[in-house]
Amino acid sequence: MRNRWEARRPFGMSLAERLANIAGEASAEAAHALHEAEYEAAEGPEAAVPRDLTAAAFFDVDNTMVAGASSIHFARGLAARKYIAVSDMARFGWQQLKFRLTGRENSKDVASGKEKALAFISGRSTAEFTQLGEEIYDELIADKVWPGTRALAQMHLDAGQQVWLVTATPVELAQVIAKRLGLTGALGTVLESRDGRFTGRLVGDLLHGRGKAHAVRALAAREGLNLRRCTAYSDSFNDMPMLTAVGTAVAINPDSDLREVAKARSWEIRDFRTGRKAAKIGIPTALALGALGGTAAAVLSRRAEAKAQH
Repeated sequence: MRNRWEARRPFGMSLAERLANIAGEASAEAAHALHEAEYEAAEGPEAAVPRDLTAAAFFDVDNTMVAGASSIHFARGLAARKYIAVSDMARFGWQQLKFRLTGRENSKDVASGKEKALAFISGRSTAEFTQLGEEIYDELIADKVWPGTRALAQMHLDAGQQVWLVTATPVELAQVIAKRLGLTGALGTVLESRDGRFTGRLVGDLLHGRGKAHAVRALAAREGLNLRRCTAYSDSFNDMPMLTAVGTAVAINPDSDLREVAKARSWEIRDFRTGRKAAKIGIPTALALGALGGTAAAVLSRRAEAKAQH
């Protein structure tokens, strides 16, 4: 798979741009293929056929559809099942804390986190990963879905439009969230796999920033969507490429930079966080501390297990 995508790299782009495009194309192809397969498997009146064939909605996941970082929630569940080391979970939690407090990604943290994640998943079964994702969603994520954002997604579904999640989370896990919410599907990071097992490599890069926008455009081309009639929702200024790729952008629980842009461009702003204080400074810190709290709980649980064994 990697060589096929590498062969499509356009000239005149930086390496980061080329990898973002590859990630977007791979994500769109995976999402479209699954959507087609599910449609063909449905029979008669059970087949969900959108009435509005050229409009769709695209939702970011972390702090837009789900409170906090979905990757941390999944990592907590994996650590509890000893799928990953608690030390790695703690390190990842600290990286997310810095990101939530500053609103900026540290390139070294991103690279380190990516290497660790790919290392622990290499050789693992894709089917097992999806099954664990379903269990962890039901245990740790289902009650963290923002009701207000879910209602917005349902509004698009009721209008006969497709509704897609767009996230840096691995596509297998993103699809679990989309399925549980009754959405059309998900665009996520594509992990290379062979014979039902992960190789430990990405197809392109993580799906974020420009990659998300490219995935949305590529999926729109495959699904026959008119991007000017589509809507995108996000909490983060980092998703500006996706938000500006469609006709309508909505800021959900926005960070300060996105709120400023949204006001300047007269975009709709929806904040489902409670309390004025929380809306100003409390939420990013609370989300990050909540993630670290989960890490601490996992560490204490592991220590308790060790003592019990002795």
